[in-house]
Amino acid sequence: MTGHSLCSPAPSSGLGPVTSKEPFVLILGSFPSILSLERQEYYGNPKNRFWAVMEELFAVPAGLPYPGRIALLAQYGIALWDVIRTCERAGSADRRIRNPLPNDIGRFVLAHPTLRLVALNGSTAGRYYERFNEIPGVPSVVLPSTSPANARLPFAEKVRRWEAVKIRATAEQE
Repeated sequence: MTGHSLCSPAPSSGLGPVTSKEPFVLILGSFPSILSLERQEYYGNPKNRFWAVMEELFAVPAGLPYPGRIALLAQYGIALWDVIRTCERAGSADRRIRNPLPNDIGRFVLAHPTLRLVALNGSTAGRYYERFNEIPGVPSVVLPSTSPANARLPFAEKVRRWEAVKIRATAEQE
């Protein structure tokens, strides 16, 4: 492991942004899970439904190796990142996040003027985005978390709500 043990509340650093030159949609999570950090992959926990949602919306095969999934998302103008740059957290649960420091999402937006939507993966990402980074002029939407901890909504309903990302991404490509 790389310093992200289950019991250690030592500060952990997240992952850098994954983007194309001209993203239309920035999907922000709160902070990667321990498994995602170990794999150095966004939504690296196979129980997380993010990649299954992307498969439904964009035909990005969830079983494709990570670099291929990222490349396909980039073709749709979708970038991935997290609201939180570093934090202390024992385990992977968002409720255990302590002392969060934000990523500079404002700088990302300035560097990518093609951005038309910030999509927040879950209410925790939404709260931290509002607290740290809400960007005037770029609309944002809080979507149901794809985390395995969020079992309140059936998968089909999650996909339906996440269609806001597809609508924006495909509208910009036309």
